[in-house]
Amino acid sequence: MESTNPEAEKYREFMEKVERTVYIDTLPPQANESVLKTGLDQFGDVKNISFIPNYMDPRNSMRCALVEMKDPNQAKNVIKTLTDSPFMIAGMPRPVRVLPAELEMFDDRPRKPGRKITFKWLEADHPDLKVAKDMKRAVVRHATEAALAHKQHLEEEEKLHKQQVEILKANYKKYEVVDGVISDGTAQRVAKRYGMRVADD
Repeated sequence: MESTNPEAEKYREFMEKVERTVYIDTLPPQANESVLKTGLDQFGDVKNISFIPNYMDPRNSMRCALVEMKDPNQAKNVIKTLTDSPFMIAGMPRPVRVLPAELEMFDDRPRKPGRKITFKWLEADHPDLKVAKDMKRAVVRHATEAALAHKQHLEEEEKLHKQQVEILKANYKKYEVVDGVISDGTAQRVAKRYGMRVADD
């Protein structure tokens, strides 16, 4: 009987976890673990939710999370549904981005069996140093672009919020009008005038 390599087995289990996990970002601050679980339970069994700190935004006004489902099929269903439709949070539709999870998103990812990481100091004229500097500039540029995209998203969120508030106010006014004409007997008088029946309930 072949002996199982514990390191390889641990990595295999981790890869299975990655396959059944989805990444969700641009979540509003009120989207805590309870809210997320309630919203995603309709797609299957939510096994675990881990929020990822946003170090680029000290206010943490937008959140992102890794959500582990029971199996890969449930994870794919979450991605497909929330890509096509907004995510309902506290009764309000919120646009979020949902993607398959990737290895680099997990802080607790185990080392891949057989993989070795080495490092060395580079001389000033070493060609790899230029590559490293280019990567550093790319990171800075990405941070700037991400900050701009984040600002635009906040503006869209605010615009959506105002639209939703106006819709709620308009619907409530309609309800008040309907309730008023029923309460003061106007609906009954109009119904009687035109030979219609109006249910009391």
